[in-house]
Amino acid sequence: MWFYALRKFCYGLAVMVGVVVVVFVLFNLLPGDPARMTLGQRADIQSLEAVRKEFGLDRSKPMQFVLFLNDLSPVGLHEDNKQAQEKYHYARLISYSSGVIALKWPYLRRSYQTKREVSTILSETVPNTFVLAATAMLFATLLGVLLGVLSAVYKNTWIDHSVNAFAIMGLSAPSFFAGIIIAWFFGFVLGPYTGLNMSGSLYSYDPFRGEVLTLKNLVLPVLTLGLRPLAIIVQLTRTAMLDILAQDYIRTASAKGLGRNAIIYKHALKNAMNPVITAISGWFASLLAGSFFVEYIFGYNGLGRATVRALEMSDFPVVMGSILFIALVFVVINIFVDVLYALVDPRVKLNN
Repeated sequence: MWFYALRKFCYGLAVMVGVVVVVFVLFNLLPGDPARMTLGQRADIQSLEAVRKEFGLDRSKPMQFVLFLNDLSPVGLHEDNKQAQEKYHYARLISYSSGVIALKWPYLRRSYQTKREVSTILSETVPNTFVLAATAMLFATLLGVLLGVLSAVYKNTWIDHSVNAFAIMGLSAPSFFAGIIIAWFFGFVLGPYTGLNMSGSLYSYDPFRGEVLTLKNLVLPVLTLGLRPLAIIVQLTRTAMLDILAQDYIRTASAKGLGRNAIIYKHALKNAMNPVITAISGWFASLLAGSFFVEYIFGYNGLGRATVRALEMSDFPVVMGSILFIALVFVVINIFVDVLYALVDPRVKLNN
């Protein structure tokens, strides 16, 4: 098991290295001078040269890539001075003549526009996006499993047909289109009755109480973001339940007089959850990435909105940091799911 987990970790590390290479190449081929983006068009030559030296932009492209890797690596080579310590917040491992080999958090550099560290921007926006994605996934899972079970149990009835029509509609509607319709209908047309806003974040500002938690602003983004995974979970649950309900042991349990609810929820649903768990694990990471336009449509202060705004302003360090974070989430979740499958079903280790 430990060897299997280590092998998956190495695969994930290789994927992250590939993502780092692609991100560096793409954003270093884009036009524009990062130093002028940071300081503005009226900056003097000395200030521009100082910024170029800080980011290593005065070096060759291969050396810039090496410096980029050194910043991202949890173990890096750095100068041993107060300025480097404040910048990287490292812990010394080995000291040598011109610097130190140090342990640190990956350094994602600074925003061109706000001069703030990208890690600080991510730490402020990622929790909001995580709450949005987790709530949307919870909504999609609970309702999707319930509708899938009802559709399978009442096969070929109006309930089954209605659930299938809803699932097809959910799969067919892109998130950005569904978001606009949902925001307009529930936030504008029915706004006086629902009390929901067309836009708003998890925290809103009150002139008397300051920043306050506003959970109602989660409703419409969650509905929009959870619509597509909800449709997929409905179909997966229905298909798996129909297959399980046709098995011999289900008929045997029914013949022995076991109650209908016990057969459906204790035996059939339990064995039908494997494909649903796979979908949930994969979709949670996808929701973190797919929240970009949903957050932008609803004015939700999260990672997606911050990334889109940074892209509009050519604030490439923020965009690069967001992409690397999302890629890391995908890799970590995939490793976790693979190891979890290996623990549950030892045959997985033999087939991989």
